[in-house]
Amino acid sequence: KEKLHPKPIYIEKNGEIPIEIAIQYTTAYSDNIYSFVNNINTIEGGTHLEGLKAGITVVMNEFLKKNSKLLKKMDKEEKLTGEDVRAGLTAVISMKVPEPQFEGQTKTKLGNTDVRGVVSSLLNEQLTLFFEQNPRVIEQILEKTVSEAAARIAARKAKEATRRKNGLDSFGLPGKLADCSS
Repeated sequence: KEKLHPKPIYIEKNGEIPIEIAIQYTTAYSDNIYSFVNNINTIEGGTHLEGLKAGITVVMNEFLKKNSKLLKKMDKEEKLTGEDVRAGLTAVISMKVPEPQFEGQTKTKLGNTDVRGVVSSLLNEQLTLFFEQNPRVIEQILEKTVSEAAARIAARKAKEATRRKNGLDSFGLPGKLADCSS
């Protein structure tokens, strides 16, 4: 996999809940996100992972609004979805939560609700700052995410067109209402 930007984006916050996040975009189409709480691998994710995904999506949509060149490639009503933004994303989030509430006995999913907002706001603040200081990086990432969104929209339109065509064929409409054949 080729990297879209040379160095990973590293975000760190010390305080009541220490958080470390590393983000690297590649040319791949899938995402690899690893999450840890108090050095325990939370395989099923949890609220900290939800905050990471939401934070990245919000920041990307904000920067897309500012980039008029790429915004023209998108439909006016469309926004980047979480899937579009996470395509090619490799990320690691590690937190030290004072009183973690895990779901289940295997400790594979974090359940603390307050953690989601903390992670999301940290990402919103720090990622925005990083992208403002590194405009070339956000431009490369947005190009990839916009192309992912365009592919998603095109696939949806093709699916709708196929359903529409099949739906009309089964009804046996009168000649003047039937689809054009040439």
